[in-house]
Amino acid sequence: MKQPRRRAAPGKASPLGAEACGSEPADAGLDRRQKRSLWQGAAGTVQRTYEVRSVGASNLWLVRHAQPLIAPGICYGQLDMSADAIATQSCAAQLAQVLPRGVTVITSPLQRCELLTPVLIGLRPDLTCKIDLRLQEMDFGRWEGRAWADIPKGELDAWTDDFANYPAGQTGESVAQFMARVAAAFDELGAQQDTLWITHAGVIRAATLIAKGIVNVTAADQWPIAAPAYGQWCKLDLKYISQGDQRD
Repeated sequence: MKQPRRRAAPGKASPLGAEACGSEPADAGLDRRQKRSLWQGAAGTVQRTYEVRSVGASNLWLVRHAQPLIAPGICYGQLDMSADAIATQSCAAQLAQVLPRGVTVITSPLQRCELLTPVLIGLRPDLTCKIDLRLQEMDFGRWEGRAWADIPKGELDAWTDDFANYPAGQTGESVAQFMARVAAAFDELGAQQDTLWITHAGVIRAATLIAKGIVNVTAADQWPIAAPAYGQWCKLDLKYISQGDQRD
């Protein structure tokens, strides 16, 4: 798996990956076999009926919203925009076929995530849903709405030089703040029942670190690049995460 460079030059990928800047999916560096093993796709024909399997070990399903309706190359973070309707329906149809019965669905309040919920619940009325503000993408402050290539290199360097504490976009969140709020949501997961987060690539990357006991991220090259593409998902098996794990 590729790691982000410590410094991100203008026009290059953000250290936090594709979600922040609207670039290509972050699994682009993996081969086809690795992609199949990491990410489960959302493409396919919509089905009208679904066979629901029983709940086994507790899992956290991490679903990334469908393609957002924004131009490529824009740092969008917490900007609120819709997602492609057809892609959202396709994602919901695929999820409806594989989710266990009675999964708790928790969604980011941003509409590109929240739009998926009623479609999924319509196909799977056994599911329940709630909104959690902590599942929003990272706040990129004054960078949001700007072309990534137009953000001054000095600002990007200041961020990666103090990756844990520098407020992104000068007025946004630091990585430490972002990790803390995702960790707080993670700590509330139930041990006996699967949970589905409808969220963003940054939150998914943070959750994969937290599942390994890593909360304090001090350098840009510690940040994972791989994440599901739009409308795809991955699954964390929580039975392998000890309640006594020490977090770094």
